[in-house]
Amino acid sequence: MTTPEIPVTPIEVPQKTRGIPVPYAILGFILTTGLGFAIALYAVPIFNAALSSFTGRPATQTLDLSSLQETYNSLQQNFDGDIDQKALVEGAQRGMVNALGDEYTIFMNSKEAADFDNSLTGNIGGGIGVEIGIRNERPTVVRVLRDNPAEKAGIRVGDIITAVNDKSVVEDTTAQLVLKIRGDVGTSVKLTVLREGKTEDISVTREQVNNPSVYSTISDGVGVMTISRFDGETGRLARQVAQDFKDKGVKSIVLDLRGNGGGFVSAAEAVSSLWLNDKVIVVEKAGSRVIDEIRSGKSPMLEGIPTVVLVNKSSASASEIVAGALRDNKAATLVGETTFGKGSVQKIVNLTDGAQLKVTIARWYTPAGLNISEKGITPDQAVELTVEDLNANRDPQLEAAKVRLNQ
Repeated sequence: MTTPEIPVTPIEVPQKTRGIPVPYAILGFILTTGLGFAIALYAVPIFNAALSSFTGRPATQTLDLSSLQETYNSLQQNFDGDIDQKALVEGAQRGMVNALGDEYTIFMNSKEAADFDNSLTGNIGGGIGVEIGIRNERPTVVRVLRDNPAEKAGIRVGDIITAVNDKSVVEDTTAQLVLKIRGDVGTSVKLTVLREGKTEDISVTREQVNNPSVYSTISDGVGVMTISRFDGETGRLARQVAQDFKDKGVKSIVLDLRGNGGGFVSAAEAVSSLWLNDKVIVVEKAGSRVIDEIRSGKSPMLEGIPTVVLVNKSSASASEIVAGALRDNKAATLVGETTFGKGSVQKIVNLTDGAQLKVTIARWYTPAGLNISEKGITPDQAVELTVEDLNANRDPQLEAAKVRLNQ
């Protein structure tokens, strides 16, 4: 397995702090003014009002958990078996978050949170070298990384994973599935996959996988920069590739974002800044209120070099931000398939015992004002990559991009 084994759906996590220190300062001031008994009555309402005014969100309300306690009491009195209190609390947390109905707001226990963090750094220990996403409500292989165990064993993009070691995973989230596939280096895992209507068992030996998020090739004056995810190293690695392209005099560039499920907004900003000079990359809004406008830097190494961005239905989140920014600013054209359609922004909130909450905080819009949720970004030139193409080692999308660059 390699990174990023996409947890549930493509993600986008801003790498910046959105603190709200002023309300805390107000509360601190109140608590030191000697208001005595009045503070006990009014400090919390005053704090909530201050918090609401500064965040634009409703004041925090206390949740009535009496019915939950009643359920627990009934279990204690009637359940014939052992009760794991920690498991019950975790289940309640998951249920609360899931009840919001937002597929991108999720609860992760400490193990899932650690794996999620590792998926954004490229270090996951023993794995097989695939990326997995939920497609048509089924866990599907969206990317097979080169020279890794899954490729050697015959795993293909589009394979639907139905079982791991003979146990069904059709109801699992991607994060749960990933945990079942990972394991110690040198051990084997059996995947049951559904491919073109036929079921097949494939045994794969796990290896240590540490995959960089950016790699490149140069052929006939065309530089191909492939970005598999947007992690903490992506900006630096992409700039290194850009410098190599400049040093070797590439005449045109293909930016390959196919199968890239997203990552950090800051990494998308860094990549876009290779082409854009002080241009709007993305606008974030909470409701109708603009909460952030991210602009590119002012030293675009690749500005003016003809560029085509390759996208497909698994290009999501930060990938869509980059694709939208480059196209709306007329720095590139898009070739491939309509993208995934994730137009929301999440942040990570640390909870007790190493758990984390990934919560939607805003919607993002391209420079042209488009929010692509559920619609995706339609390419300038639609080109399909079929299973037959993959089996024959053909890449008509890349070839179409090169033809477009030569026109």
